[in-house]
Amino acid sequence: MNSCLYYLCCCLLYYTQFHSERSNSLESGCVSMKSDWSMERPVQLEGGHTSTLSTFKSKLLKKFECPYEGTVTQGNPTLLNEIYTELYITESESGEISNEHEVRQIETQSRRAATEDTQIKCNDLFRPLPRQDKAIRTVLTKGVAGIGKTVSVQKFIVDWAEEKENQDVQLIFPLPFRELNLMDKKTSLSDLLHIFFPETKEMEISSDEYKVLFIFDGLDECRLSLDFQSNVRLCDVSESASVGELLMNLIVGNLLPSALIWITSRPAAADLIPSACVHRVTEVRGFNEPQKEEYFRKRISDQSLADTIISHLKSSRSLHIMCHIPVFCWISATVLEKMLSEAETGEIPKTLTQMYTHFLIIQTNITQEKDYETKVKDKDMILRLGKLAFEQLVKGNLIFYEEDLRECGIDVTEASVYSGLCTQIFGEKSGLNQGKIFCFVHLTIQEHLAALYAHFFTNKNINLFEKTKESLLSKILNLRKYVSLSELHQRAVDEALQSKNGHLDLFLRFLLGLSLESNQTLLQELLTRRGSCSYNKEETVQYIKQKIRDNRSPEKSINLFHCLNELGDDSLMKEIQDYLTSKKIRETRLSSSQWSALVYVLLTSEQEMDVFVLKKFIGSKNTADEVIWKLLPVIKESRSVQLYDCGVTDKGCVALTSALRSNPSHLRELNLSKNNLGVSGVKLLSDGLKDPHCKLETLQLSDCRVTDEGCAALASALRSNPSHLKELNLARNKLQVTGVNLLSDALKDPHCKLKKLR
Repeated sequence: MNSCLYYLCCCLLYYTQFHSERSNSLESGCVSMKSDWSMERPVQLEGGHTSTLSTFKSKLLKKFECPYEGTVTQGNPTLLNEIYTELYITESESGEISNEHEVRQIETQSRRAATEDTQIKCNDLFRPLPRQDKAIRTVLTKGVAGIGKTVSVQKFIVDWAEEKENQDVQLIFPLPFRELNLMDKKTSLSDLLHIFFPETKEMEISSDEYKVLFIFDGLDECRLSLDFQSNVRLCDVSESASVGELLMNLIVGNLLPSALIWITSRPAAADLIPSACVHRVTEVRGFNEPQKEEYFRKRISDQSLADTIISHLKSSRSLHIMCHIPVFCWISATVLEKMLSEAETGEIPKTLTQMYTHFLIIQTNITQEKDYETKVKDKDMILRLGKLAFEQLVKGNLIFYEEDLRECGIDVTEASVYSGLCTQIFGEKSGLNQGKIFCFVHLTIQEHLAALYAHFFTNKNINLFEKTKESLLSKILNLRKYVSLSELHQRAVDEALQSKNGHLDLFLRFLLGLSLESNQTLLQELLTRRGSCSYNKEETVQYIKQKIRDNRSPEKSINLFHCLNELGDDSLMKEIQDYLTSKKIRETRLSSSQWSALVYVLLTSEQEMDVFVLKKFIGSKNTADEVIWKLLPVIKESRSVQLYDCGVTDKGCVALTSALRSNPSHLRELNLSKNNLGVSGVKLLSDGLKDPHCKLETLQLSDCRVTDEGCAALASALRSNPSHLKELNLARNKLQVTGVNLLSDALKDPHCKLKKLR
């Protein structure tokens, strides 16, 4: 009997062993930034250490030269450098925390033009850009799950170990947070390095001997106490402290002040490190358009098949957007290569639910030849994994421990008895001894399995729970033990809308998509003996449309349109697209749901989000101020907003001010010329200009009836936030000497970047 579930535990869950003994408490510490570190210490290797360093590099190379891509390394694995596709990495602003689901963040990024972004290669993270003379000690790299942060770490290490890049660095210490979490016992930095890297016992790591780089991957997975207000100060690598205290003293520069620090994180956790401790913030934005195609052409040897796959993905906007995420490219390649090369029957996936359902079936290797007993075991294990996925998703956990698995009936030590659940859904990584950490290869796989579990919760023929216990699912969704699918869907829609950070958005899309007959057919062989739950899709569709009508925030409604897409209903979108094509939108009084549909269509179109022109939408039925408020989510994602001679008043300025204050703010040019803004409108805009998130570079206010009072507000804004505005047009306004003098005084500020004032 093969040990396929062992590999499921090696691929669906990522497994790390680590030698540690748990204690009941963690002490935390931190101090202020130390300023006397140097980036250019000379390379100094003592006589006997050259061979030790060579051995160290060889071990790191062996560990990182093959990409994980969710797979267990078997046979002749592909080398990273053979298939590596350069990722799109840019400089970013610190403190930009989004409350949207990460898939929505990817959708937003895919719409933004990249013309003004400064791209940075992975190996150049610590090299200042032209005209940047400040040394870079600490780099924080952020990016959504699966976007390529860890692969970037791998690439950096491999190129260093092969002596291709960054040879001024003598030692690299990769220390993932998921492994550091298990170090509850106090230790010194020296001993910590000896545990993770035994060969360093022969070296005396100090600030004077080696130029070293510490890589802390996965800040979002950190469960250590990181208190940067603590006054615990550590300056000696032999001093013992909690691991949290060691890390903080490294980051702020007390321990090894000449060491380089690289931290990676998902966006939501990026602000755990104070901005004063970070010298460069970068963002991994995944694959841009050319890089997507390059990935598939490297991944798939048959170039004709690669062309077909690329063409299919481009035909589905939702799938094509997701291809910015490298892990999704891998999932798509796995599914489509098999379906298209083996001439499998059935519809080629066009939605996320279809793609992930096919992926699950492929990885569990369900075939007609399996005996009934094995199918039942596979079904039970998938539902247990689904329970684990759901309960950890609700708790907000993407990493978990062996006790979490046991609570869901999963015993990893007995995994080999379950044949059939193979490959690439769990992952195993050998480490030290005892402690065990688990996570799904990607958040979306966890969300899909969680939705699968919730869907079958309604199946009367599958009793997932002990009668004496109320399930977490029923607690969260406030349901009886058995309910109809329509009830489950409606409750799930409500819960997702109430979520502050959108963490249930993709779960909801999967849950609804799984209810379609086409996906039910796919799952027949996987989860046998389906129940006789009656389901009326139209009931759910109408409930979602009512929520769209009731929801005043078009931004909140965007995921509901994705849900309609998963259910195969695109009536609202087609209606709006017809209005846009016929150019009747200006003369049509739109309902609230139609406005939401318009926002969705504009935000998911293939065109880059660059210039927004208001005149395309205003007419006899829609005033400028109304349209600005209705399309505010679109304006917030635009770089240039053209509102020339549109009848904008101070009411519209309130909305524009919120766009200037948004975090992050993408608006770089705002043209409001020939609008009667008045004093109140100019004051509102000035308040927006003062906001530290505002990055506006050009403001056109000619012929806007700006007065001396308005000049005073603008001058105040220039003094408060002088570093962004480069051009200000105040032509054709009746300005007096007082107003001109106020602006002139503001221009004298040495920090003022204004180059053009009319």
